[in-house]
Amino acid sequence: MTGSQSDYMQYRINRSIELFQDAKLLADNERWGSCINRLYYASFHLISALLSLDGITTKSHDGLKTKFLQLYIKTNKVPIEHGKLYSRLIDWRQESDYSAFVNFEENDVLPMISKVDEFNKLLLNIIKSRL
Repeated sequence: MTGSQSDYMQYRINRSIELFQDAKLLADNERWGSCINRLYYASFHLISALLSLDGITTKSHDGLKTKFLQLYIKTNKVPIEHGKLYSRLIDWRQESDYSAFVNFEENDVLPMISKVDEFNKLLLNIIKSRL
């Protein structure tokens, strides 16, 4: 792995960790829509890193989701429930950012924190096993 690839991986991992910590701070302050946004991006950065190891870059969030589902969920490298979680995150993030009058509630968002934590740990383990 070249220095630039290693730097890219480390950036994506560090960014994911930072965004996940931000999500927890937002949840502590009951900022549910912003929390969803940060949870989504915490996973997004790890999936971007993982696909990069496969030599794949995408031009959109939907493209990233499609490639991840195709290469990791449909091949059973990652359990299907994590694919459903990521799909829900991207949908909720888009609703939170672009739809009018969308309000997320504590009982919807709070359980997502532990699920995203588990998902991100799995992604990180896959990435580290390939470095």
